[in-house]
Amino acid sequence: MTSSQASAGELLHLIRSGRANTRADLQQATGLSRSTVGQRLDLLNRAGWLRHSTGTSTGGRPSHRIAFDPGHASVIAFDLETRHARAAVLDLAGTILAEHTGPMDVGAGPDRVLEGLADWFPDLIAAAGVPASHVAGIGLSVPGPVDWESGQVIEPPIMPGWDRYPIRERLQEAYASRLGLDPAAAEAVPVLVDNDANLMALAEHQANHRDCASFVLLKVSTGIGAGVVIGDRLYRGIDGGAGDIGHIRLHDRSDALCMCGSHGCLAAVASGRAIAGELAALGHDTASGRDVRRLLNEGHPDAVRLAREAGRRVGEVLVTVVTLLNPGVLMIAGELAGVPFLTGVRELVYQRAMPRATANLQVVTSRLGDHAGLVGAAAMVVEHLYSPAGADARLERLAS
Repeated sequence: MTSSQASAGELLHLIRSGRANTRADLQQATGLSRSTVGQRLDLLNRAGWLRHSTGTSTGGRPSHRIAFDPGHASVIAFDLETRHARAAVLDLAGTILAEHTGPMDVGAGPDRVLEGLADWFPDLIAAAGVPASHVAGIGLSVPGPVDWESGQVIEPPIMPGWDRYPIRERLQEAYASRLGLDPAAAEAVPVLVDNDANLMALAEHQANHRDCASFVLLKVSTGIGAGVVIGDRLYRGIDGGAGDIGHIRLHDRSDALCMCGSHGCLAAVASGRAIAGELAALGHDTASGRDVRRLLNEGHPDAVRLAREAGRRVGEVLVTVVTLLNPGVLMIAGELAGVPFLTGVRELVYQRAMPRATANLQVVTSRLGDHAGLVGAAAMVVEHLYSPAGADARLERLAS
């Protein structure tokens, strides 16, 4: 990094990543003079984004440690599933300060769902014990493909009425309305939207697998989707369609009708919805992936057998994913993420993929569990707000 590149936002990035935590570290990493580093740190200090401590002395003057302060602001995150939603207020390190879960039918359409989520704002913020002015952004995880630039859901198979709906604008308006804020003040609180599997992958990678340069998370619930992290960044594809493996066609099951209207999709034969349908046909009271998870937790033999078979089906597709991306970690998450499904996946992947592709592969289950979507939605907002460019833009607004 040259001194011409090292803005205050760049210095903050070095501090947040742990690559530089003293003034001397920052000088060495950027080539900036001591006085210039001091000026740019002053900008960050005036914004309230840093905290300082005194390090241990080794005989000379003790070093002054500089760190990002995760408590100076908060983020609101929503994780929208097909039949319920979770919401939380988190600090900037991803610690949950307050949480709420309730029923929410994504099929009711965006107007009703977003108004319902907005109703949670006042109590959620009060439970977290933070003022509304403390909220720096809102993140929303949704079970459908999202165009990252526009924040709009694009042709979602299980979200009728959501196609290209202006989610960001509507949720921002509802936020201002519920908290009695001036619309101009609410505009300073950005709303970001992304696919649930993407955000779960982001959260799990940051929390437990930062050293993994190629990371794949597969979410198997009502539908099936994957999130991919390459290096330390989500791979979304050209328009947010990367990872939509639930709609890869299986030629030997061309009779199975999928929610997207096509036949033979992987989700039509191996998702939580598909297994729930098979169990219902056997006389069990199952209508969704959550019902399947309940039976799996009880060790029900039909559920165990069908989950293992579904894992093998998904494993057939994952063989190609593993061969193409050569991940170090393949994580199974969602309502079917248990031993039977995982066993089926492992059987197929290790049996059919080349040994070279699986020699260093770990096939594991989620560590964050039901909180992965919330933590990922919050992390998405934090990365947006405190990226070098995002931080510099906010510092400029604060100075004006």
